[in-house]
Amino acid sequence: MKLTLLDRLLFLSTALLTSYQIAVGIEGLGSIPIFVYTLGFGALLVSGLLILILGFEVLRSALVVVVATLIPLSLACGMVWEYLPAWRGVYVVYAVVGFLAIGLSRFARMSPQIATLIVAFVHGVAGLTIFLLPIGVVAAQRTAAGFLLVSLGGALIGLMGLLLSFLRMGSPVLGQEKLLRAFPLLFLMITVAYVLGFNWR
Repeated sequence: MKLTLLDRLLFLSTALLTSYQIAVGIEGLGSIPIFVYTLGFGALLVSGLLILILGFEVLRSALVVVVATLIPLSLACGMVWEYLPAWRGVYVVYAVVGFLAIGLSRFARMSPQIATLIVAFVHGVAGLTIFLLPIGVVAAQRTAAGFLLVSLGGALIGLMGLLLSFLRMGSPVLGQEKLLRAFPLLFLMITVAYVLGFNWR
């Protein structure tokens, strides 16, 4: 299925927004958070550009799955580093091992069931971190309520992962065209939620 003009405009808007966040939206933090947030938003930028240039077919590529894994892992790692210092070491090890495991599951000869379990576990832990941590720190009055938008972005990226799973499985529940038509707007909404959340905390 080909990208429409609206799809291209949505992906282009996403690319511009992530470029802004990388350039000026993560200043004033420590070197580690800046590095991992840059990595996460950079992966968001690269993923959007790959779809914009190569079309929806690239969503089936193993390389895109691996690149996209950097988004939740990096953002979750940066948030833990900022707000849960006691868990820094553990979470960095989890993020590195999780990323390598997903890379191995995509490019090595591994059963689809095991590969799916690896992806589900790694994305699940990172997704829950992105969703729950902002709620916790806002409830503890450690940051402004705008940070809750990051939780919204985490929920939306979970929905996007679910849609991609349906797409790869050829789900009869939702047609491929409907899934792909929802993808560009959802991708932009995730980016808007993350950018506003990180800037309004």
